[in-house]
Amino acid sequence: MRGASRTKSQKHMKELSPAYNPKQTEEKIYKKWLDSGYFNPDNLPGKREKKYTVMIAPPNITGNLHMGHALENTISDILIRFHRMRGYKTLWLPGTDHGGISTNTVVEKDLKKQGINRHDLGKEKFIEEVWKWREKYGNIILDQLKRMGFSLDWSRTTFTMDANYRNAVKTAFEKYKAEGLIYQGERLVNWCIKDQTALSDLELEYVEEKSKLWHLKYPVKGSNEFITVATTRPETMLGDTAVAVNPKDPRYANLIGKAVMLPIVNREIPIVADQFVEMEFGTGAVKITPAHDFADSETAERNQLPFLKVINEIGKIINVNGEFNGLKIMEAREKVLEKLRGAGLLEKEEEFTHNVAKCYRCGLNVEPMLSKQWFLKIKPLAEKAIRAIEQGSVKYYPEKWANIALERLRNERDWCISRQIWWGHPIPAEGGADTFDTWFSSALWPFAALGWPEKTKDLQEFYPTTAITSGRDILHIWISKMIFSGLEFTGQAPFKDVLIHATILTKDGRRMSKSLGTGIDPIELIEKYGADATRFGLIYQALGGQDIHFNEEVLMMGKKFCNKIWNIAKFVQIKTGSAIIGAARPENPNEAPNKNILEKLAAAQKQATEKITAYEFGQAAHDLYDFIWHEFADIYIEESKKSESAETRQTLSYCLQTILKILHPFMPFITEELWAQTGGANLLMIEAWPN
Repeated sequence: MRGASRTKSQKHMKELSPAYNPKQTEEKIYKKWLDSGYFNPDNLPGKREKKYTVMIAPPNITGNLHMGHALENTISDILIRFHRMRGYKTLWLPGTDHGGISTNTVVEKDLKKQGINRHDLGKEKFIEEVWKWREKYGNIILDQLKRMGFSLDWSRTTFTMDANYRNAVKTAFEKYKAEGLIYQGERLVNWCIKDQTALSDLELEYVEEKSKLWHLKYPVKGSNEFITVATTRPETMLGDTAVAVNPKDPRYANLIGKAVMLPIVNREIPIVADQFVEMEFGTGAVKITPAHDFADSETAERNQLPFLKVINEIGKIINVNGEFNGLKIMEAREKVLEKLRGAGLLEKEEEFTHNVAKCYRCGLNVEPMLSKQWFLKIKPLAEKAIRAIEQGSVKYYPEKWANIALERLRNERDWCISRQIWWGHPIPAEGGADTFDTWFSSALWPFAALGWPEKTKDLQEFYPTTAITSGRDILHIWISKMIFSGLEFTGQAPFKDVLIHATILTKDGRRMSKSLGTGIDPIELIEKYGADATRFGLIYQALGGQDIHFNEEVLMMGKKFCNKIWNIAKFVQIKTGSAIIGAARPENPNEAPNKNILEKLAAAQKQATEKITAYEFGQAAHDLYDFIWHEFADIYIEESKKSESAETRQTLSYCLQTILKILHPFMPFITEELWAQTGGANLLMIEAWPN
């Protein structure tokens, strides 16, 4: 520092420490942000007519922060900080989801450790235990989000079991029911025999398993012919109500309309023609078990075939005369195969590897099951969402996800909205022992969290929201459902833009999973590298929508980048000898290096604005890194060492303060700290984004 005394221009400036230490900075800076109240849009200074709203994807109260959360919310924080600096009235609303089955399961496991069975407790006492769990663990992930520096408006934190939210769920059910869109009926659902509940598609985990493909011979009635079908589940043949072939398959043209005698049970079933049968797969003939296979149930509806339920909710055989009734599924399989072998009707068996649907909580096979449940008619709702997407009211980034969403919406079955668990929103109907599927309440999130069905100030001011960020795994089960729910209940799509972020895989491309030993805790990375380095390293790898093969070396690069920025600020502080913040841009620079860097800085800030606006966050991070490290530090700072002019000092100061601004959404802690230590009187988070 030049001179022994501090000038007036130095009054806000502190001499920078030798190195940046995130552990000494982050907690202090986050407290300053919280104390300012600026996460709350109502407290932001100045006249802010434009609104920018983001709703967090509410994590379950059972969870800890994982890499997907870290990336997803880094993206949202970049958007919120960027638009806050651009003069928008920004709201990023936080909250948690009650988690339905997942919370029900973890609390049950916790009680089991204490030697307590939920059935011994009873429903009322069990729900009390869940609320205790929520009080103890429910906000862990919200605290972890704070460690990442995320600027959510904590004063508006919402839980999907809050009283207002419960009212929203009840209102939605009643409105759907009044319109004839909700009905109770016996239809096929995913059923978990252990947890004794229907499951959503998202609650299934597909595991590759080695099994066998059995080829079964069905005698054609009135002839010596057989038609051979292949199956991985021979026990379900007890519930077959037809054999289907493709109408264009010449091998079976003479059999369409005839019948076979179903072996073992000796029941006559028809041979039907259906376009869905793939001639090239297996024998080109398939057994149809409508009560225990989703594709078969659709074939049965098209061909008016009966549904025969032969497996019950506890996984035992029913509705078959004689020795099969009461057998467990695998016992029945062995018995069926034994009988077929004895009758010479097991043509062959071969090794076969396929994906098997399992309950993601207990790990047991999920059985497609005919069950009496509550359903929501999807077609009229899906049509609304399809129109909104096709007309551009909702846009997807990357664009390919729009077509994927449309395809799913066009082919969606009626939605089973009931679950047989104790924790959750009770279905307000006669004999209401069931609760709603978690996604039924989550589908209302963008407007229910703002106070709907009441016409609250927040709902009128911040709805529709601007953007939603999500992983592809819940593209359909959550994003699409929010779109049609918003259109149905508010008349407006709930958000303008859908950002589908990359999935983070291990460095060698495997799925990240704690149970597989491949998961990484982002909080451990923050302890190691700091929040800014973790955020920057994550977003730096998010390029072009491709999945990220996570490389921890990039976080080390982020840490080195923090140190580089700190050292740049130290150099500028020493070189200028005065407060940096507040320096104007030199109007007519005479020195070529100054003129050159100012032009490159203008291009860099323009590029940053364009890339963030276009949701190209990874590319924006690359551009900023290259400009700051190479153009500014390696080239310009070296040139500036040769000049002692006031113009050079002014250029250095102006460039540094502009760099801190455009880097702030990506690396908020170090930029806020440097802003304060180099003369900033106000918080950087509310400074104007450079034009």
